[in-house]
Amino acid sequence: FFFFFFFQAEDGIRDLVRSRGLGDVYKRQDEDYVFRFHKNRVYYVRAALLKFVAHIGQDELVAFGVCFGKFTKTGKFRLHITCLEYLAKYAKYKIWVKTAGEQAFVYGNHVVKTHLAKMTENTPQNAGVVVLSMSDVPLGFGVTAKSTIQCRELEPTGIVAVNQCDLGEYLRNEDNALT
Repeated sequence: FFFFFFFQAEDGIRDLVRSRGLGDVYKRQDEDYVFRFHKNRVYYVRAALLKFVAHIGQDELVAFGVCFGKFTKTGKFRLHITCLEYLAKYAKYKIWVKTAGEQAFVYGNHVVKTHLAKMTENTPQNAGVVVLSMSDVPLGFGVTAKSTIQCRELEPTGIVAVNQCDLGEYLRNEDNALT
C-alpha cells in the first residue's frame, strides 16, 4: 500500500485541512472527516472533534481519532492495524484464508499455501494485500511473496504472503500502544 498525506501545519492539529488521496474514505455521508498529523502519527478524525482537540496542548494530547499509521525514524510510513476496517473495502488486492489459517495469521505467522482459500486474480509479487477470513472479516495487512500464477505451483508450506500487521498485534504490543 502506498498512501501520501499532505499536511499544511507542522504541529498538525491547528489547521483544518482535507486529505488528498484516499477519496471515499474521507467523503463520508454522515460527517466530515480529516487526516491530522500528531507526534509522528496520522489520525483520521471527525472535523467536529478536531475543533475540541485544538484547545488541548500538544504535550498533553496523547491521541485522538483513529490512528492510520506512523512515520518511522527513517521517514517511512507504516500502516497501523486500527485503519484496517477503513482501508479493507478499498484494497485492490485481497487474500482470503481458510478457517484453519485465521488463527495462525492473527498469531503473527505468514500466509502459507495450505491456508490460502483464494486471492484476487492477477495479484503481482510484492503487492500490498488485505488478508480476510472466508466471511470477509479483515484480519490484517501483508505483502505477497508470490504472484497469483506462482501460487498455483507453490508447495503446501510455501509462503504466499508475508504478515505485516494483524489483529493480534493489539494483544502482543499493548504495552507499547501509545509509544
